[in-house]
Amino acid sequence: MTGWTRRDMLRTSSAVVAGTMLADVAGAVATPQPSREALAHVAPELRPAARQIMLLSTQGGPFTDAKLPKLRATGAAGAQPPLADIPVQVRQVVVGRGQPDVTVYVVNARPGGPARPAILHTHGGGFIVGSAKQELAYLQQLAKDIDCVIVTVEYRLAPETRYTGSIEENYAGLRWLHAQAAMLGVDRSRIAVMGESAGGGHATLLAIVARDRGEVPVAFQSLIYPMLDDRTGSAVRLPPFIGAVGWDGPANQYGWRSFLGMAPGTAQVPSAAVPARVADLRRLPPAFIAVGGVDLFAPEDMTYAQRLTESGVATEFLLVPGAFHGFDRVAPETPQAQQFTHAKLAALRRAFATGG
Repeated sequence: MTGWTRRDMLRTSSAVVAGTMLADVAGAVATPQPSREALAHVAPELRPAARQIMLLSTQGGPFTDAKLPKLRATGAAGAQPPLADIPVQVRQVVVGRGQPDVTVYVVNARPGGPARPAILHTHGGGFIVGSAKQELAYLQQLAKDIDCVIVTVEYRLAPETRYTGSIEENYAGLRWLHAQAAMLGVDRSRIAVMGESAGGGHATLLAIVARDRGEVPVAFQSLIYPMLDDRTGSAVRLPPFIGAVGWDGPANQYGWRSFLGMAPGTAQVPSAAVPARVADLRRLPPAFIAVGGVDLFAPEDMTYAQRLTESGVATEFLLVPGAFHGFDRVAPETPQAQQFTHAKLAALRRAFATGG
């Protein structure tokens, strides 16, 4: 990975924004070298990508509200164009509860044929950046690989919109997918929720809300390095090599503070906004949780997988040694990324073959 161009940096920044947050890469001249100690804990095949991410991350400084417009624009500029051979429809969905309608993108719908499984997808970006539109090429390929329909929600971002708003928008997307199943060619008994990073957190919350409201049955939850616990990076401190690549403790605290509208890590944080704080995990759908071993979210994801298992929820957990946050998106040809992606697709196929 030598000789990277600005286009390569933008592409990498955009890819990782799908599951994490990188610093602003515009206008930087000189940067310090990445920490050798941190890189020593990264798998050798992933170190070139990790080194580039760490260089980019040193250029932007801490996250602030003022930086968000530029960060969002950088992610949009590096997004891959949609694939030509997989159809995408744009729909407006009523949210209700005094909220504006939300845009959803419908990927690979095929009405009139045999009913197929579906995924309600929520994109990543630390609750503060990213978009469903930026993820379309990735989701088109996923829909093709699994032969399913995907509905992805353009939920509003924090801090402009707090957790109550985005949770309702994602739930409206799920409710719409279930109600429009016949029109979309979807089997109502095979609807999964899925997301990466903050999107994984949203998918987790969505599975909990769907269970509690009892309106839409969810067959499966696919949680890709999900962002689950506001206490990580504040009340919960981790070894320095955990979260050293890409999304770190200070970034996590900024994302949660923006999402919650209050200081994270305190007793005042509502459990309705944080999956790790939900006391009762019984009767949730079967889960697949996957994360890298040096991802900031590895400890909280392991804990959540254990709690699901102890609550009687069938849970598959994959921990990839030496892998950082978003590694599968920025280094997809590495053996670690291929293992990760294969396991993710295999879990979805099994869930859809058995109805969860």
